[in-house]
Amino acid sequence: MEAEVSKMELMFQKADSDLDYIRYRLEYEIKTNHLDSADLGLSPWTKEEKTAAEQLKSHV
Repeated sequence: MEAEVSKMELMFQKADSDLDYIRYRLEYEIKTNHLDSADLGLSPWTKEEKTAAEQLKSHV
C-alpha cells in the first residue's frame, strides 16, 4: 500500500512540474516572439523557475 501511495505522489509531482513547464514555455514564447508582450505584464523568471525549467527540459 505504501508503495502505491509513493507512486501516486510522484505522479502528482510530475504532473505539477509538467504544468509549470508549460506555463514557463508559454511565457517564454510570448516574450520572445511577440513585440507587444510588454502589455501582458509578464514578470521575469526567478532563479528557481529557471532551474526548474532547465530540469524539466532535460527530462523531456
